[in-house]
Amino acid sequence: MQQQKWPSERKTYKDSLSGVTVEQLTNHFAHSYHTYFTNNGWFGEDNRFLLFCSDRGNSENLYALDLTSGEMERLTDFTSYDDTSLQAAFINPLGNEAYFIANGTIQCLHLETKERSELLNLQKGWNFSNVSCTADGKRIVFAQVEDLSEQIATNLGSGYAGFEEIEKARPMSKICMLDLESGELEIILERKRWIGHVNASPTRPELISFCHEGPWDQVDHRIWVMDIHERLPKKIREGADNEYAGHEYWYADGETIGYHGYTESLDQAEGKLLGYTSYDNSFKEEFHFPYQNMHIHSNDATFIIGDGQQASAYHGETYKDCIFIWKRIGEKMEGPRILCKHRGSFHSQKVHVHPRFSPDSTYVLFTSDKDGYGNIYKVQVPEFDTLPGVPASTTI
Repeated sequence: MQQQKWPSERKTYKDSLSGVTVEQLTNHFAHSYHTYFTNNGWFGEDNRFLLFCSDRGNSENLYALDLTSGEMERLTDFTSYDDTSLQAAFINPLGNEAYFIANGTIQCLHLETKERSELLNLQKGWNFSNVSCTADGKRIVFAQVEDLSEQIATNLGSGYAGFEEIEKARPMSKICMLDLESGELEIILERKRWIGHVNASPTRPELISFCHEGPWDQVDHRIWVMDIHERLPKKIREGADNEYAGHEYWYADGETIGYHGYTESLDQAEGKLLGYTSYDNSFKEEFHFPYQNMHIHSNDATFIIGDGQQASAYHGETYKDCIFIWKRIGEKMEGPRILCKHRGSFHSQKVHVHPRFSPDSTYVLFTSDKDGYGNIYKVQVPEFDTLPGVPASTTI
């Protein structure tokens, strides 16, 4: 029998670079990590609870963290024999349900009663991508991708093994829509392309974004938006031929899409960019910095956070493995300033740092395995001018 409830594991420390107080929310000899950065993990009255994943008990399960008391409760009862993909769990924006993939099925978890049900079985020869829920809470959207595992050895969760090979193979993909009331399943788009990251707008129930998956400089185009009724996909953020953008996410307004990117190649320091554009391409703003980020996030254009790069295993101060923050001031994006050091390895998806603002943008949530195991951290956002900048001679 797995442990059901856990006492608070919270502790705090002062960051070595910025001096801000960082709150560690989990502390266990197993990975704990928040949901994927595009997915809102807060729920309950006043967003009191945080949905997160943990491998404690030698199995991946979903937990609820009480952000007031620090106490945790296990919500699922999977064992090491189950095939789970819980990091991509998505909470229905209008209810107490979360949707995720486990054992070849899309499942529904009631967050209060912990009752679990199967919504859809995967067809043989296909793989699920992530699931997302429309803003009206009525439909789940997701992609199914042709299974090429017998032809291509893959381990996308750890090291992206097979990432380029799958893109080159052009697997058949289909974006599907599941009606939560009737159970009706519709295929709303089919393409001979690897489709992933199907994300519903948080305010516009008719809008979804998706991507052509693969190395950004090798796919025909990365970011797309589609009206689920019109079903006419549109390219988003068409830039210069040598510019590549991705890791797209919806702003809280449900009409703006944020992203980051690079020019020519990842190895080129100059030409790194972060930006945002409207779902209909009616406006676009971009800002260039000589800094590499693995991911960025924001609720709007006021503040943007990024997670830099992997930590160095050696002594000596470096600046690349930090949570960086930018602030929109007038027509400029000022920064980056250093919010705190994360020292994350990015060794597997579970321990990608994936910083995300809280719904009210007062604090940042991130995952780090700086002490060996992935744990979840929370840091309040202080006055921007109180944070240190990156030394001018430093490249990150």
